[in-house]
Amino acid sequence: MRASVLAVLAAAATGPILRPAGARAAGPQAAAFSSRVVGVRVDVLVTERRNPVVGLTAADFELRDNGVAQTIGLLESSDLSLNAVLALDVSASTSGTRLTDLVTASHALLDGLRAADRAALITFNQAVSPRVPLSTDLGLVRAALASLAPSGETALMDGIYTALMSAQSQPGRSLVIVYTDGGDTASWLRPDEVLESARRSSAVVYAVVVGGLRRSPLKELTDATGGDLLVVDSSTDLGGVFGRILAGFRSRYVLTFTPTGVAAGGLHRLDVHVRRSGLTVQARPSYIGEPAS
Repeated sequence: MRASVLAVLAAAATGPILRPAGARAAGPQAAAFSSRVVGVRVDVLVTERRNPVVGLTAADFELRDNGVAQTIGLLESSDLSLNAVLALDVSASTSGTRLTDLVTASHALLDGLRAADRAALITFNQAVSPRVPLSTDLGLVRAALASLAPSGETALMDGIYTALMSAQSQPGRSLVIVYTDGGDTASWLRPDEVLESARRSSAVVYAVVVGGLRRSPLKELTDATGGDLLVVDSSTDLGGVFGRILAGFRSRYVLTFTPTGVAAGGLHRLDVHVRRSGLTVQARPSYIGEPAS
């Protein structure tokens, strides 16, 4: 049963995924974040007093893989298309003004995408609904946003996992924006299972929480991808928050390297620094390497 549940969650289904009574999920399928052949790519945000810093070169960075200094390259992020995956909580508590503000913020994010970028929409209450797969036809996403009708509970971890799987092995750079206004009440998956998938994914995850935050695994999960957890007081702030997330993601540096002097497989600790003082660096702290064939 656990394996079949995960196969359904990982599929690009068009209808809601309903929870069978008493079901529990198997360990998540591994998203590909490979160090073999093509090397490793790391999205890095550099800020000074919370403002993105632009104009750096590869020579300004230092990167260590399991403590070993690596030779790094720098890709032009503008040359890479963007995959924006919206994973939105549509449980009963998001009805009314919160839904209106969420839809407005989502439209604003779509307005900020470029012709080559793609967007996807996933919603979750007690069911996970992959409504629109990644597409350059943003009209499909806009139409799906217009049909949202909040109800039910909140399968937050299942929604995040499905968003990660939707970006798996896709060309370009993947940004996952998760919105919720409460804790998880209905997921099959445990937080540690979703965290493992996040560590294996190349996607950067930002979580936006409205109305305060109780104990939550979201901070550890977003940190694992080099993203962030943002808590806002009111849904009226969502438009500005979504816009800042997109702008910050576009300003990130994309570092590449082929692991040298380290074992091929297993968990690799990443340490990324900038040689200039006074700057803050935000990047994923690790990746999973593939064993040598």
